[in-house]
Amino acid sequence: MPTILGQNQYGKAENRVVKVTREGGTHHLKDLNVSVALSGDLDEVHSSGSNAHVLPTDTTKNTVFAFAKQHGIESAEAFGILLARHFVDSCDPITTARIRVEEYSWERIETSGANSSGAESAASQSADVDESEHSFVRKGQETRTAQITYDGESVEVLSGLKDLTVLNSTHSEFWGYIKDQYTTLQEDYDRILATDVASVWRHDWTGAAGEREPDWEHSYARAKRHMLHAFAETYSYSLQQTLYQMGSRVIDNLPGIAEIRFSMPNKHHFKVDLSPFGLKNEAADGAVYYAADRPYGLIEATVLRDGATPRIPLDLTNL
Repeated sequence: MPTILGQNQYGKAENRVVKVTREGGTHHLKDLNVSVALSGDLDEVHSSGSNAHVLPTDTTKNTVFAFAKQHGIESAEAFGILLARHFVDSCDPITTARIRVEEYSWERIETSGANSSGAESAASQSADVDESEHSFVRKGQETRTAQITYDGESVEVLSGLKDLTVLNSTHSEFWGYIKDQYTTLQEDYDRILATDVASVWRHDWTGAAGEREPDWEHSYARAKRHMLHAFAETYSYSLQQTLYQMGSRVIDNLPGIAEIRFSMPNKHHFKVDLSPFGLKNEAADGAVYYAADRPYGLIEATVLRDGATPRIPLDLTNL
């Protein structure tokens, strides 16, 4: 039987771009990992090897770096939109471009404001500190993500984050669940709730003429803030309940977001049995826990604005 070419794409993955913007002596840093995937009229290159419709992946790499210089990097989303539109609008055989961006955050290093390299100065001993204009330390928090898809007519923007580790040391219970002959888990009325949040949310914005582009930096900061507030403020009887509150808080407070999906492992913390040593280990007087890394419960769900159609993939691992 003859074979038929199915879905296909190509591009240059993981282009590491660091852009330094100078405002006098003050520097600003953007650190991105950009992956380009292009699709379109590419049957011939697969069947005969003709490259007549192929934009080299090396060219896509060069474009990423050139755009970072020419246009700057205002945000992960804005930079991805520029690239996606360029590849589709400037290359006829290419009909769809998907740009994935990871952004790594840096913060300024606090300094004493003293230039002395010798003995500790009076300035460095004081409580007053300044922020360095050009020295940064990598934030040990989440990685910001963005995926932009453009088909020549409309833009789809998926913003997100991953590896946002959060923990509540109380205000979490787990009881009343199904029990059968294989159930050994004890009900817990005061437990640690911890997880690594991975989340992707879809914007209503499509890039249509006259449609105002969102402030991507502000939108991301607000979405993250509402997630964290909901996690901290929800008295939780299950991680599912907490997840739903986090998604609902984002949808309720950001009208431009239609859908948000979470993947959240339950980072189990089990009380250590200290009875062999004659010790009680109760949460009320400060318990000791064993942090188990695997296996773990994995809680995943999508929260939608009423009337919205789900479009975010169920598996977030490749976003």
